[in-house]
Amino acid sequence: MRPIVSSLSEDLSLRIDGSRLWHSLMDLAEIGATPKGGVCRLALSDLDRQGRDLVIAWARAAGMRVTIDRIGNVFMRRPGRNPALPPVATGSHIDTQPTGGKFDGNYGVLAGLEVVRTLNELGIETEAPIEVVAWTNEEGSRFVPVMMGSGVFAGAIPLEQAYAARDTEGISVREALQAIGYVGDEEPGQHPMGAYFEAHIEQGPVLEQEDTTIGVVLGTLGVRWFDCTVTGMEAHAGPTPMGIRKDAMQVAAALIQEVVAIAHRHPPHGRGTVGMVQVFPNSRNVIPGQVKFSIDLRNHTDALLDAMADDMRATAAQLSASTGLAIRLESVSSYPAQPFHADCVDAVERAAQALGYPNRRMISGAGHDAVYTARLAPTGMIFIPCKDGISHNEVEDAKPADVEAGCNVLLHALLERAGIARG
Repeated sequence: MRPIVSSLSEDLSLRIDGSRLWHSLMDLAEIGATPKGGVCRLALSDLDRQGRDLVIAWARAAGMRVTIDRIGNVFMRRPGRNPALPPVATGSHIDTQPTGGKFDGNYGVLAGLEVVRTLNELGIETEAPIEVVAWTNEEGSRFVPVMMGSGVFAGAIPLEQAYAARDTEGISVREALQAIGYVGDEEPGQHPMGAYFEAHIEQGPVLEQEDTTIGVVLGTLGVRWFDCTVTGMEAHAGPTPMGIRKDAMQVAAALIQEVVAIAHRHPPHGRGTVGMVQVFPNSRNVIPGQVKFSIDLRNHTDALLDAMADDMRATAAQLSASTGLAIRLESVSSYPAQPFHADCVDAVERAAQALGYPNRRMISGAGHDAVYTARLAPTGMIFIPCKDGISHNEVEDAKPADVEAGCNVLLHALLERAGIARG
């Protein structure tokens, strides 16, 4: 679908109500508010239900029609003049991390709602419908995998597999959806989508450090996750000479350093992280007999990711051969790098430039629901700065002016794709 309107010049006066958007964000943040100023609103909890109910009430007050699919994704539609056109969609999620903030995900949903409120106030009719989506369980903090609702919608995650996922208390997704009353009738993926835009805080430091207001997102990094297990032999730390030890920790430490080195060898978007380490028997005076740790590799193309993974496997094989210790490298998850559609990227960039906001093209290091929508429809993302680049933290914050600016860009990008009905 090509843009219906090719120029923004005659519509540059259009702006959203930044104060109203900010107050909506703060009102939603009261549901699950934490003492430290953050939000804990886990997916499919009763607090999630309360948040969904509030957003849907706002949408219906704005004249939007609400439908829900079987994984609980919520679609809120403002009609267009031509109902035969697929909707131009925007959105994100409202579930949070256990120690989450007010903006991650929530901003994208409420920015979409603010666009609709603005169009209603100004009496602007679009050619195509505009739709705001609240995706289920993007965070993956209660139920795995992450980006579950959009993944089921895109056909990447089977619905029954998603239903079967359980939290730490043994409650399944199916049971949790039923408990909060959000099992819809619509079959996931059968909902049409002409294009999709997602507004989001950057969750990193680049925009703030460069004093840039808008990130024009080219795509997301691909991810390769591994579990690595190094097996040696536990022995007493005192009597065992250094030369005959089978110290799993020392071999694991070399591999952990290699994870970082691999990322440095594949710039500028190479990322290498070890975030979890388990040591057996984890005793002060025992040589570790086994170490298991996670490996997170990321880059902006699948070819570079494959090269990084190959480097990791080669280093593991060399260390195993030279030390005699068994090293098992198990692939546990893989997400391909996802470029966004050039038309949507350009629409975001045109809007930012026309509105006079400093902007730059960039890659997202985090995954978002847009990763899955991009498999089905032209997709783009808009980033705004967050304070100190911090997210997934109760101190997560953003400036009201940046929140407003990102939503103004969203407004114009949506109008370019949906078209303003004339005459």
